[in-house]
Amino acid sequence: MDSIKGIYKIGYGPSSSHTMGPNRAAETFKQKYPEAFAYRATLYGSLAATGKGHMTDDAIKLALQPTPTEIVWRADIVPAFHTNGMLFEAFGQHQVKLGEWMVYSIGGGYLSEGEHDTLGAGIRLVYDLKRLGEIQSFIEREGLSFWEYVEWHEGKDIWDFLAIIWDQMQQSIQDGLQNDKVLPGNLHVRSKAKQYHVRASSYKPSLQGRALVTAYALAVAEQNARGGKVVTAPTCGSCGVVPAVLYHMKKNHGFSDHDIMKALATAGLFGNIIKTNASISGAEVGCQGEIGSACVMAAVAVNQLFGGSPQQIECAAEMAMEHNLGLTCDPVCGLVQIPCIERNSMAALRALDVSFYALLSDGKHIISFDKVVDTMKRTGKDLPSLYKETSLGGLALKMDDDAKTI
Repeated sequence: MDSIKGIYKIGYGPSSSHTMGPNRAAETFKQKYPEAFAYRATLYGSLAATGKGHMTDDAIKLALQPTPTEIVWRADIVPAFHTNGMLFEAFGQHQVKLGEWMVYSIGGGYLSEGEHDTLGAGIRLVYDLKRLGEIQSFIEREGLSFWEYVEWHEGKDIWDFLAIIWDQMQQSIQDGLQNDKVLPGNLHVRSKAKQYHVRASSYKPSLQGRALVTAYALAVAEQNARGGKVVTAPTCGSCGVVPAVLYHMKKNHGFSDHDIMKALATAGLFGNIIKTNASISGAEVGCQGEIGSACVMAAVAVNQLFGGSPQQIECAAEMAMEHNLGLTCDPVCGLVQIPCIERNSMAALRALDVSFYALLSDGKHIISFDKVVDTMKRTGKDLPSLYKETSLGGLALKMDDDAKTI
């Protein structure tokens, strides 16, 4: 596996696969053909189906400016390797083609060239093990915790990196709590985080904590929806889950930034395992790959903070993914708003629940985390494309039908 630094990327929303990935791809292509008089980007599959709502075209044009860029939408063509396919073409004078490049945005801002990928050729593999069962056996043999396993492989400079990540996560929450404007797009969804945060202060302590977690998750998810600065954890669409529970752990349970960075290391390890053995792309496996993975990351982080053993942490991770299996990705109007924003708050609360459930146990259970990750991958492959970030089924289709009857 590569570094957990790939799981945590700082960038602008609303989508790591539909905004950050295409933007990075366009920047790379421009470096190859800086002399071009014009560019053309043909978007396929999910990128074409929901790209306008996700501002994919804006992200590409921003990277290729000031050179004129044509965007071609081909939702009817779904590449075999990954639905998020992009064909970039560069043209010189008199429309002479200088070159082309087929690339895929595979989730979390990652790019791939397909079966014969060379993009990762220069990336140093940091972890020799990629299954949690193997990692657990290793840390038990060496007497390590999960975060120590991360430090063992990443080096001590991982803490400087995670300090920057944690600072941005907190900033995203604080920024989101101050903004109560209507989110961009034709749904006219008003931000709720600020009013939820105010209302939480009037609740009794037994309910206040959960209300605050909800507000924190909404704050980050709304920041993402308006194209604000966020951290992928592991994606933009699920970026509110991990920050919400960890900010709650700091503000309401007194955990130090140092403790939280250790929790982020463990969370990143589990997110990396999911990315390596399954997928974190909603366009590939549905929202179980995004919100489900974020729920796992938040659950293991909280479990570790409260002293969970490696077995209890693994138990929390398995439960978090198990109870998100089959979660569809059907964004209304192709926007990362409905049901995406609320899902961040629901996943944050679920992460707390499964974490404490696991803490009550001895960590023993029947289905392993590795098995549930494999199941998530198979479930994602079995999901019809209607429910994998195309806005052609589920809630998205129902909303379209309702609009036609008004």
